[in-house]
Amino acid sequence: MQDTSPNHNTELKRVRLIVNGIVQGVGFRPFIYRLACEFNLTGFVLNNPQGVIVEFQGQTEALDSCLQALPLQLPPLARVDHIEQQCLAVIDTETDFSIHASSHSQQAIAVISTDKSCCQDCVNDINHPQSRFFGYPFTNCTNCGPRYTIINSLPYDRPATAMADFMMCSECQAAYDNPLDRRYHAQPISCPNCGPQLRLLTATGELVANKEAALSQTVNAIKQGKIVAIKGLGGFHLVCDASNNQAVALLRQRKHRPHKPLAIMVADVKQAKQYAQATDNEWKLLASQERPIVLLNKSNQCDTLLSEHVAPNINKIGIFLPYTPLHQLLFNQLDCPIVATSANISGEPIIAASEQIISKLGSVVDLILDHNRPIINPCDDSLVQLIDDELLVIRLARGYAPLTLPLVQKLPKTYLAVGAQQKNTVALGFDKQLLISPYIGDLFTIGSEQRFQQTITLLQELYQLQAEQVISDCHPDYFSSQFAQSQGVANQQVQHHYAHVLAVMAMQQYRDNVIGISFDGTGLGDDGTLWGGEALLADVHGYQRLAHLTPFKLIGRQQAIKEPLRIVLSLLLQHYSLAEIEQLQLSCFKQVPKLKLTQLTQLWQLPQCISSSSMGRVFDAVAVLLGLIEQNQFEGQAGMLLAQAAYQADSPYSFELTLVNDQWQLHRLFKQIVDIVSSQPLTDTVIANIAAGFMQAIAHAVVTLAQQHAELPIVLCGGVLQNEYLLSCCNQQLKQAGINRLYQQTLPLNDSSIALGQLWYSIHN
Repeated sequence: MQDTSPNHNTELKRVRLIVNGIVQGVGFRPFIYRLACEFNLTGFVLNNPQGVIVEFQGQTEALDSCLQALPLQLPPLARVDHIEQQCLAVIDTETDFSIHASSHSQQAIAVISTDKSCCQDCVNDINHPQSRFFGYPFTNCTNCGPRYTIINSLPYDRPATAMADFMMCSECQAAYDNPLDRRYHAQPISCPNCGPQLRLLTATGELVANKEAALSQTVNAIKQGKIVAIKGLGGFHLVCDASNNQAVALLRQRKHRPHKPLAIMVADVKQAKQYAQATDNEWKLLASQERPIVLLNKSNQCDTLLSEHVAPNINKIGIFLPYTPLHQLLFNQLDCPIVATSANISGEPIIAASEQIISKLGSVVDLILDHNRPIINPCDDSLVQLIDDELLVIRLARGYAPLTLPLVQKLPKTYLAVGAQQKNTVALGFDKQLLISPYIGDLFTIGSEQRFQQTITLLQELYQLQAEQVISDCHPDYFSSQFAQSQGVANQQVQHHYAHVLAVMAMQQYRDNVIGISFDGTGLGDDGTLWGGEALLADVHGYQRLAHLTPFKLIGRQQAIKEPLRIVLSLLLQHYSLAEIEQLQLSCFKQVPKLKLTQLTQLWQLPQCISSSSMGRVFDAVAVLLGLIEQNQFEGQAGMLLAQAAYQADSPYSFELTLVNDQWQLHRLFKQIVDIVSSQPLTDTVIANIAAGFMQAIAHAVVTLAQQHAELPIVLCGGVLQNEYLLSCCNQQLKQAGINRLYQQTLPLNDSSIALGQLWYSIHN
């Protein structure tokens, strides 16, 4: 705090506090009220678009004690980023402390709070027969419930939310008006007498039941093996009994999702322990107020207790706990785990309105459990895992986003970063904060493109902003890049892998040189080829490419990503003729006609066959070579199966990924693996030892390079480094070498970080 007063009154003193951060919709004003009462102070507190304004007046000693206590006793969901303090003239006539109505006179800079799971007090309320909230699926208080998903504008007051049309009953109004009540100014407050209600619909939209009957019939439908779309905080889930083999198989068939793992929701941690084995910290993460989907190791009995179709052929299971009163009430009547997967058409954003469920997924679901509280801002479930007790957010969404970072210096203008094509998020920079949107998705469909534009519109309207500078990726074909070009304002472009590095720097507010290791699937490089296996010397002003994988050709470009056998062939053709490849008798080529191999070889020889240095594509190729996959059935499958195999290794092969003239010699590493695969049977042990040796060689190459610049911190980023085994190897070797690493905290390592990296560059250049 900075005190701008020239003198101090020894008797009475009055100060004004301007508090910025997450201070609206989290019980901050009643907290201030109680603090004022505790220290016998007069004055007032109010919300405004910038945050919270407080004026305290009282005896100097008492007031000073109050100011010391304020940052130490914050409400559970509050976060204070900055407090500006001014001394004012004493008001002799003031006799009490009051909470004033919100002010709307200034431009908004208040931080939007994320949605939070139902707190234990509210769970107790819905389970207590004497409570007026007993059995009510929309119970909440200032410590929990929806925030971002129901907000229309700032400051965060009921008329600016999806609750605007619900008139409070006298009991709710009394609680809402009482500063000592847990529900004081809890904007979504409601009860069975005045709030939203459930309704159960058929797949064509006909009403089946209301209120309690809707819930009980939903439970019966799940028990009978039916598929139900259930409306949560940020959108619908497709739900069925996770132990019912026929039901899960039917869900996969109807949704056209044959292989990608499905997440399950369970009643509590005790039930989760039937299906997963985890550390104490993983169990704490599962039960945290963010309630993310947590990737955990399967228990020994998991595959016998769950349907074989939930997460086939992998040793991980995504589990999350109930996070709304509705989910809690469901599990009061269900004794089975449920599949709870986002309701969407593959590649499109989560659906938030029953009309869209009917029109887009009417052929998938049997019933729809809907309610009449609108979801204004759809938001998917967050997906996370712990690696070496480090939080790794894979999908930045409910509970974690919008993600806000406070800045020390005020920005000179408004910046909008539009991110990448895949796993898109967008980011705003204004005043003294950076804001990253929740996960939007891959911008390959009209629905995704619309959600992208809606999110940008929402954030700018919330804060009454208009971007003065737009920042995008260098790739001209990205929808986000084309959008940026169409805005008619100054436009900057930031190279994809450099943006990955910058994003981690931004999370740490770091500006100086780092060694950035950026491993991912693809990104347009400065030379017109596709990068993805990069080591960069970078700061906020620019970068130098220190090292990269030796390039290889992508036969058929996008087709090579879908059919990674083409990458195996491309890497082999750097060493062997087609005739020599046939003599190797690799099992991955046994079912491939000779004519096709000949045609692919001819394509490889064409000068227009684009080159790539992508580490992600190399993981695909090694997985194919080891017989773990034939095609990529879902993103990240190759890496997941390689890690799963590597953890079974008893004697990893000693491979080398050497650096020669700024290129990691990929073709040599690949040949070492081919020599083993072509000379002996591919047993589980051989596969495990190759997988472990392959990733250990990559980690060793990373650390060897870092040691050449040991005075600089290292950044690990890009989707490939979400691989549990590879990241753990890097961590261990970096720690042994004494290399300092900058951590990404709650920011994903994948392309969801690109927008923040773009923003961090632009505000410094």
